[in-house]
Amino acid sequence: MDKLVSLCKRRGFIFQSSEIYGGLSACWDYGPLGVELKRNIKEMWWRDMVRERDDMVGLDSSVLMHRAVWTASGHEEGFSDPLMECKACHRRWRADDTKDSRCPECGGELTEPRMFNLMFKTFFGPVEEEAAVIYLRPETAQGIFVNFANVVDTARKKLPFGIAQIGKAFRNEITTGNFIFRCREFEMMEIEFFVKPDTAGEWFSYWLEERQNWYIKLGINKENLRLHQHGEDELAHYARVCYDIDYLFPMGWSELEGIADRGDFDLAQHAKHSGKDLSYFDPDSGERFLPYVIEPSAGVDRAALAFLVDAYDEEPDKNEIRVLLRLHPDLAPIKVAVLPLSRNETLVPMAKDVYASVRKCFTAQYDDAQSIGRRYRRQDEIGTPLAVTIDFQSLEDSQVTIRERDSMKQIRVPVAELTRTLELKLSGEPLEVLPPGGKYWLGFEG
Repeated sequence: MDKLVSLCKRRGFIFQSSEIYGGLSACWDYGPLGVELKRNIKEMWWRDMVRERDDMVGLDSSVLMHRAVWTASGHEEGFSDPLMECKACHRRWRADDTKDSRCPECGGELTEPRMFNLMFKTFFGPVEEEAAVIYLRPETAQGIFVNFANVVDTARKKLPFGIAQIGKAFRNEITTGNFIFRCREFEMMEIEFFVKPDTAGEWFSYWLEERQNWYIKLGINKENLRLHQHGEDELAHYARVCYDIDYLFPMGWSELEGIADRGDFDLAQHAKHSGKDLSYFDPDSGERFLPYVIEPSAGVDRAALAFLVDAYDEEPDKNEIRVLLRLHPDLAPIKVAVLPLSRNETLVPMAKDVYASVRKCFTAQYDDAQSIGRRYRRQDEIGTPLAVTIDFQSLEDSQVTIRERDSMKQIRVPVAELTRTLELKLSGEPLEVLPPGGKYWLGFEG
């Protein structure tokens, strides 16, 4: 974890929030590369979960919602963790983060647990009074449930169908740490999939498999994933059954995503508290009922951490160590690096022209600082799958070299075929089976 945190700071993935003022605990800023990684994760999730399915629609609900929403959902009364305070150092801990009632920091005696609500409270309007209390949402799910009838009326979807949302959430966590694993401000990718009650078990199994396969498809080693079923003492008040997809983080097995069968709890609660009919009329059977809900709920930040951890690798490189991120091309912040062999004034114009054409199709970076070897290593370290090198021979034959991050293989291709070749390679085609057109093998780097 220390190596990864150092790399993220050094290369511009993730910075401590408000760092120049000493930082703000469990809040993080995503830098130039980090914001691209995060956007790519969200884009792949939206592509696979929404755009490529005909049983899913999207939503973007507001962060601020009526206080009654959180009363109905049970959050105002029950969204809390047991808090214990050290009598010696006064550090505060979640009860499940302690052992033998001793402080993990100094070993001091802890107080008895007391419940601490995790929602951030603020005031709506100019007067700070009890009637103006409002909360920053601790999840995006409730925004979906209170819009269920709106979506049914406007999207004209028949069961089963889902509503997906990506958005910020806020939790005043007692114990934070492990980099971006547990934050006070974070992003969620959530689906509420509405089904007929008698099909809930079938759909729960479907989403359990579907969500595991999504991580594997994007490069996570399946050996680093496992399922954990919540016991009776772990189940949330709304859940009939829940599984976590755990990932083997540096600090051990921890939750990456949760998949819950929420039954009809949420729609029933909001119908009761609002007085609105949130039932669904099935035109095929003529029945009216409250749908059950299957909820796959993932954190963008935890997903980013898992992808970074799984991609991080070190291998011998002569007398040094080559550090690289073996990120899936769909997730890599930079897809293609354009590297002139040197800053020689005869090479730069062609290199700039190649860069201009490449960046129209791919997220690209131009780099001409230091030796070509150092630049390759720099791109390896940030996970760039492909590098294009323009050398003096390029001026004569209008061909450039493509170098692959993982294998360090290199081939020569005509500039006219470059974009097409890069597209094929980024889609998963091996270099050696790309279509012919004047290119020839250079072998491996060096």
